[in-house]
Amino acid sequence: MSGALDRAEVDCFRSLVAERLGLFFEDGKLDFLGDVLRRRMESTGSERFSSYKRRLSSSASDPEEVRAVAEQLTVGETYFFRYADHIRAFTEAVLPDRIRAQDRRRQLRILSAGCASGEEAYSLAIVIREALSDLASWSITIQGIDVNPSVVKKASRGRYTTWSLRETTGDLRTKYFSASGRDFQLDETVRSMVTFQERNLVEDAPSFWRPDAFDVVFCRNVTMYFTPEAAQSVIKRIAASLTPGGFLFLGHAETLRGISHDFHLRHTHETFYYQRLEGFEASDPGIWPLASARDGASATLVHPLAAPSDTWFDVIRRASERIAHLTEAKSGSPVGAVANAAVQETSAQAPLPTPAWDRTPAIDLLRKEKFVAATELLLALPPESNSDPDAQLLLAALHTNRGNLSDAEKVCRRLLKLDELNAGAHYLMALCREHAGDRDGAIEHDQSAVYLDSAFAMPHLHMGLLAKRSGKVDVAKGELSRALALLAREDTSRILLFGGGFTREALAEFCRTELLGCGGG
Repeated sequence: MSGALDRAEVDCFRSLVAERLGLFFEDGKLDFLGDVLRRRMESTGSERFSSYKRRLSSSASDPEEVRAVAEQLTVGETYFFRYADHIRAFTEAVLPDRIRAQDRRRQLRILSAGCASGEEAYSLAIVIREALSDLASWSITIQGIDVNPSVVKKASRGRYTTWSLRETTGDLRTKYFSASGRDFQLDETVRSMVTFQERNLVEDAPSFWRPDAFDVVFCRNVTMYFTPEAAQSVIKRIAASLTPGGFLFLGHAETLRGISHDFHLRHTHETFYYQRLEGFEASDPGIWPLASARDGASATLVHPLAAPSDTWFDVIRRASERIAHLTEAKSGSPVGAVANAAVQETSAQAPLPTPAWDRTPAIDLLRKEKFVAATELLLALPPESNSDPDAQLLLAALHTNRGNLSDAEKVCRRLLKLDELNAGAHYLMALCREHAGDRDGAIEHDQSAVYLDSAFAMPHLHMGLLAKRSGKVDVAKGELSRALALLAREDTSRILLFGGGFTREALAEFCRTELLGCGGG
């Protein structure tokens, strides 16, 4: 190879990797990508990038080179019984559900997508052997797939180091593994339950992704490395191949928010996972993002401190009442411009799945604390607006600010039927449930909001106050600290929608004061 690679060539390689493997690499990984590209060009004897490029282009790709690149770029580190909460949820909730559903057919079909060296697939096999007393009368199929050929070969061998068994209990290690030199060989009774094959998840394969092919799919820590387009495509295939009511497990840092609306969100055993909708019809996933606005000038507010008996809703309502006259006085502020920017930015991100009703006047009125007028405006929209998640979220927020918690909860429930993965709706439901005296329900919805959007500050703030009120000081400190950190970069439109009249600065100061009340700094 002659000459150094330039930025344009590495960028082109990054695009080819995204196209062929679905993998996304940020700018901070360009040096790493450049090193991989250089090694592959040397290995293939490509003097110039233009000649190597043809090996990966979709029109005339070299399958062996795609495999070689995948081997260089994919992560294969895992271990047995990783994520104990997922294993418990599978064993105690998902497996019994699927056994009941498949009792007549007596078959279970499980996919480990992105299986790496096989520990996940084999862990599921062990769990099933331990759980099914009449295993011999069932047809169990566990399939592991991965794009990396070297880890697929390792998985088939079933030979592992002590490090891979670090979360395996002593009795299971004794029962299913035998020492083989410095390593451990998995028992044949478990190995025979699992098959492995090399497969690229982003490539369409109708014979593999056929309808009703799987009862449970584990696809953990895979889509987090994909481009948004690749993630949507892969999840769409998985949804179409799951049996009605089948389950999907993602990694702890992954959600289906903004990717798919074809699943119910499930929360048991202190973890989240998904269940395919019974009436599922494969469709293009719609993204319903919360409108995002740029920071604008806002009035500074000295916040009221929360009394020990106050709910967060009480604090929000009192703040709203106190600043109403301040915002009314600022009729010259660029409210309309900010609202228009929010709507325009939403339109730029993705098309709405339903007509985009003009919510700008309602946003304007919300910013001016004219909750009644804004509510009336939204209620006057055509009935079809009931299927617009953004309009419904705005309406729920207005009902909450007005103190109409029963109406707010009705709207939230309607919205969650439309979009079960709407973090804002879960947060407003948390406020409604707290007001109704259902503390556990409030925490459940707050936790769902945080899971669906880890950058959402308000649920952390709410959980911090709930924990403080219950005397759980350490939990309160943790949640309030996270809320404070997230508020610094929270979306302006979300502060407008969920902050109840607080400015960003006032919310941050409120967090600091509550932290001091917990003994934190």
